[in-house]
Amino acid sequence: MMRRRRPLLRGAMVAGGAYAVGKHAQRGQDAEYDQSARIAELEAQQAQQQQYAAPPPPPPAAPQVNTGDMVKQLQDLKTLKDEGILTDAEFEVQKAKILQGLG
Repeated sequence: MMRRRRPLLRGAMVAGGAYAVGKHAQRGQDAEYDQSARIAELEAQQAQQQQYAAPPPPPPAAPQVNTGDMVKQLQDLKTLKDEGILTDAEFEVQKAKILQGLG
């Protein structure tokens, strides 16, 4: 009689351990499923907010540059440099501004 109890006890311990491991694995899967569901819900909310968001404003129009005016400004700038009023560095900065249409 004593010999029979130990195999049953051993089987019960193995089964109990397997149950505990399976339960732990199931909890991990449940947590992962919950996390995936929350991420999907947040992505849906963001997509909905983007759908109703105002479109970005168009980029500002480039200023219209009058090439005759630009040439006149460059000539005036060159005159100031030749007279010694502007240094070479100041001349280059102002020339770049004029060529970019900011002057």
